[in-house]
Amino acid sequence: MNTIPLQWMIVAGVAVVALLAVAVWLLSQKRKQSARLQQRFGPEYSRTVGELGGRTKAESELKAREKRVEDLSITPLSPAEATRFSQAWSALQGRFVDNPKGVVIQADQLVRELMAKRGYPMGDFERRAADISVDHPTVVENYRAAQTIAARDQRGEADTEELRKAVVHYRVLFDEMLDVREARQEAPSAQQMAVHS
Repeated sequence: MNTIPLQWMIVAGVAVVALLAVAVWLLSQKRKQSARLQQRFGPEYSRTVGELGGRTKAESELKAREKRVEDLSITPLSPAEATRFSQAWSALQGRFVDNPKGVVIQADQLVRELMAKRGYPMGDFERRAADISVDHPTVVENYRAAQTIAARDQRGEADTEELRKAVVHYRVLFDEMLDVREARQEAPSAQQMAVHS
């Protein structure tokens, strides 16, 4: 009768327990990653899962977006730049009644200019939307909706109310992206304080 020595049984038991512990840890890490991505991307997470047909592919895509945007130099606007963009938007809105089709095109151009000024690359629409979704996941759907209406307008299928909605969608993204850099006020040094005392 062949018997397995007790030592080998103990080693095998420890190995099985270790493998189970590693599997549980890996599963826990995967769940944490999924929760982090869901938290960060919000509705964009669900949209990407639906579009790509599964969590694994969607999470790989979302992590690739994060990495890509991490390598960009996204900067806030100076107060003067923000004022210029805000004034341009106000002027654009004032022209809507007289030229709704032209204003939708101008709104798209102004949003693109703002994105470029902030440091986002100006590739195709889907790439821009994907890049925006990393830092602005709650408003990227507005960008998609505005683009859909603009495309319908190019085919002559959008009415004035839809054009108004497109401008509203662009405005939501515009407001979100209008991040202003506050002027840094340095604390006076001890020497400067002594001079003024």
